[in-house]
Amino acid sequence: MVGLIVWLVVGGVVGWLASMVMRTDGQQGVILNVVVGIIGSVIASFLFGGGINQVITITTFVYSLIGAIILLAIVNLVRRGSVR
Repeated sequence: MVGLIVWLVVGGVVGWLASMVMRTDGQQGVILNVVVGIIGSVIASFLFGGGINQVITITTFVYSLIGAIILLAIVNLVRRGSVR
């Protein structure tokens, strides 16, 4: 249970930071930030290897942030036709 809570909190922080980088923070709420962070960590696990249930370190945090930024860039590209 604690692992799930930590995963949601870290996912929220990662999603929030990615939305700040991509300038979409005003369009996203807390729930969407968590979803973006979690999906970003899944994307990062495919790109950089490793499993989804890894211990949270600085490296996995940065990888998850990169994955979330990639996700938001793809969403921006599909919705607007350009990456911000």
